[in-house]
Amino acid sequence: MSARRRHVKAEAGRAYDASRRRAAAEQRRNGTLDAARAAFLRDGYAATTVDSVAAAAGVSAATIYKTYGGKSGLVRAICEQALAGVGPVSAEDRSNALRMTTGDARVIVAGWGELAAEVSPRISPMVLLLRSASHADADAAALLTEFDRDRLARMAENARFLAKAGHLRPDVSLTEARDVMWMCTAPELYDLLFVRRKWTRKQFARFVTRTITAALLR
Repeated sequence: MSARRRHVKAEAGRAYDASRRRAAAEQRRNGTLDAARAAFLRDGYAATTVDSVAAAAGVSAATIYKTYGGKSGLVRAICEQALAGVGPVSAEDRSNALRMTTGDARVIVAGWGELAAEVSPRISPMVLLLRSASHADADAAALLTEFDRDRLARMAENARFLAKAGHLRPDVSLTEARDVMWMCTAPELYDLLFVRRKWTRKQFARFVTRTITAALLR
């Protein structure tokens, strides 16, 4: 075998090993976050410990502290994973893409409704968990404030897009548009309709779409 062929083979082997290591690391990460999410939702924020999550995930507590910094870091990672939605393209990127691929406001809002129905069952239980814990835990309160602020900022961005594109009704202010969409993505709405009334994702998506369309669009 020539030196060049040996070099190419060695490079391919290293790339394969690196790919396997990345896949194994991602699997461990997902396993840890899945175990943490199950523990938090089952036992509550206060009763869940890093040690219990580590035992359930089959990793060391030291690894969790090194990777996530503790309980609030675990919740942050779970929430960020939830907000990404399902599939290789994040929900935020898919939301942004809707603006670029069509000028039809109703198609855009329908897409937002579908994304809300996809993401809400993933993120809302964790935000509600933080809300319950925030009265007694400063880290949980800070994380809740951050996620609420980020969601409000995202809805303000959507409102500005609708206004700039001429899709908002003349009697609807940017603040009102932002707040209507903020309400439609609130974890409390998930609790009322998904949890208490047992709505399906299709029902929820349709409700969000109809609410935003009727309240905001021309």
